[in-house]
Amino acid sequence: MTSNPFDLTGTVALVTGSSRGIGAALAEGLVGAGATVVLNARDGEALEAARKDLAARTGATVHASAFDVTDDAAVAAAVAGVESTVGPIGVLVNNAGVQHRVPMLDLDVADWNRVLAANLTGPFLVGRAVARGMLARGTGKIVNIASVQARLARPGIAPYAASKGGIAMLTRTMCAEWGPSGVQANAIAPGYFDTVLTSALVNDPEFDAWVRGRTPARRWGRPEELVGTLLWLASGASDFVNGQVVHVDGGMTAVV
Repeated sequence: MTSNPFDLTGTVALVTGSSRGIGAALAEGLVGAGATVVLNARDGEALEAARKDLAARTGATVHASAFDVTDDAAVAAAVAGVESTVGPIGVLVNNAGVQHRVPMLDLDVADWNRVLAANLTGPFLVGRAVARGMLARGTGKIVNIASVQARLARPGIAPYAASKGGIAMLTRTMCAEWGPSGVQANAIAPGYFDTVLTSALVNDPEFDAWVRGRTPARRWGRPEELVGTLLWLASGASDFVNGQVVHVDGGMTAVV
């Protein structure tokens, strides 16, 4: 281990769903730790804008790969493309996901399937594609983005909660199957964070009051507050940590 166990210099990191929000913040944190970052999103135009912005602000060389995490063939081709043009992927952050809020009795099966595909099948497909190379090299870090909804349910978000609960067990299964070959798979479970995607909730006085009252920190999280945990799980500092779900939630899951 180096004198700085959090140093990621020379490591290629792929971050899915990283054109905005939490994914963009995580990608920037990895760049700051020295990683060569590959951004991902389905929207190629938005992705390129994010890549240019991150490169301009950090002075780093930032790469981008546009693909749909739910498309097995596209995932396999994209991972192969990244490894042949940028380098072997040493860190994978499975962040891409969607939300859909509607009561279960009114939930269309198509919307259930869409959320599960993006939030659970996507990390399985990308994780498996990246793990093939990691296993061959005998090293690698996979960080899946879960949620407090992996443990706590709220009305109206059944497919999201089910998918994030699935992420917790997918992470543990990755550990069970790939840990013996030198791969660590862990998950970060964020609480309620103030992002572009949650702006409607932040600006809803009733929901805002509920979040602040339910969270011991008495506030929403900031995306950059996830970076420290990510760097720990993505670096040599966590080489004996595997199959864990780390909650970064201001204490929400610790209290009733």
